[in-house]
Amino acid sequence: MKYWLKISLLLCTFGFLRELRPSEPYVTEYLAGDYGNLTTEQVYQNVYPFGTYSVLAQLVIVFLITDLVRYKPVIVLSAVAGIVLFAMQIWCDTLGMLQVAQLFYGFFTAAEVAYYTYIYAKVDKERYQIVTGHTRAAILSGKFLGGLVAQVLVSTDTMNYGELYYISLTTQIISLGVSLVLPSVPRSLYFYATDASPSSSPTPAGEEIAPQFSMKNATRLLCYHLVSSYSNPIVLQWSVWWSLATCGQIQVISYIQFLWKEVAPQHQSSYNGGVEAVATLLGAVGAIAAGMLNSNKRRSCYMLCNSICAAVLGALLLYASQTKVIWVAYVNYVIFCAIFFFIITVAGAIVAENLVEDSFGLVFGINTLVGLLLQTILTIVVVEPGTGFGLGLRDQYLVNGGYFVCLGAIYGLGIIIAKLCARSSNSKQVQITT
Repeated sequence: MKYWLKISLLLCTFGFLRELRPSEPYVTEYLAGDYGNLTTEQVYQNVYPFGTYSVLAQLVIVFLITDLVRYKPVIVLSAVAGIVLFAMQIWCDTLGMLQVAQLFYGFFTAAEVAYYTYIYAKVDKERYQIVTGHTRAAILSGKFLGGLVAQVLVSTDTMNYGELYYISLTTQIISLGVSLVLPSVPRSLYFYATDASPSSSPTPAGEEIAPQFSMKNATRLLCYHLVSSYSNPIVLQWSVWWSLATCGQIQVISYIQFLWKEVAPQHQSSYNGGVEAVATLLGAVGAIAAGMLNSNKRRSCYMLCNSICAAVLGALLLYASQTKVIWVAYVNYVIFCAIFFFIITVAGAIVAENLVEDSFGLVFGINTLVGLLLQTILTIVVVEPGTGFGLGLRDQYLVNGGYFVCLGAIYGLGIIIAKLCARSSNSKQVQITT
């Protein structure tokens, strides 16, 4: 087997195991039920916001050190954080310990940046597209199987919500073993670049010349990538859209289980696993469909399409916030995921096609960081009872729906105005020439 393929399969195995967490679709049911004497309001207002802040704070740190320590240590530590997180959720049952567990959840989530960028420092550039597909497929496959397994085990009364955590803990322990056998990375994109240039790459046989650490070269290359990327108006426009859409999507998926619990009969949402599995599958279909488009050639048309889709997402959330039928809320969420992954993939493709070489990881990280920062602000304003409005579950999704409607309206109007101005300018030029 070729060296690059071995690395890709190892990393995909890690990513698959990392996402194979059957406990995830029933986190809210477990924490507000079997976990201890916690109410839904306590989990909603005192636990989840703490996790949001933890992810943001640690993403900043992880983003800065991942390239410096050359990826693998962060991947290994993320597996350790996952083990500690699920162990604490199994054997600790107080609000204080659950909040401590959110610190490990923060690192576990933030470390995804190392998973997504490790492969680019280990394989040749001509392999980037195929290994990107491998890693994305591994993540989606793990999520899909996790949701499916959860639904089957819960529906057949084979396991309760708490027992699902033992499976999640086991997969994290196995993923730690896989992470330990991942090859080390002698070079990195910035701090250990062989010639401080994105043109350098490891040999296919894996015989790499270990470059020397250089803060000066790293700073110079980072500044070059930042300036060349965000001074491009196309990259800037689509990156802003990407960050705003990511903000809304994270807010939706973070609190969707609370809405399901609110709508469900007797406040017991029993089909979360199956819904998450279907949502993941359709999200993957949406992403694949978007990947087949040549979206960079007709950017304004796709921006208008994305704006309309964002407005549709808002309408789905507004409807879900008012429904009293759990299956309506479930179906709306599935459609939301399918549409969102389509439009976010379009945005990512356009950004990638207009970047300088090797700077996608940096821009991806910055855009995600901005999205998380905006989502943290949204959490403080909407969820926190002291510093914010402390809105109820349905009211929160009214805000989320309005957020996406406004996002679609602002960008849609911007595209229409830009087209009208361009037509007016062209007509004036024709009159002058005639």
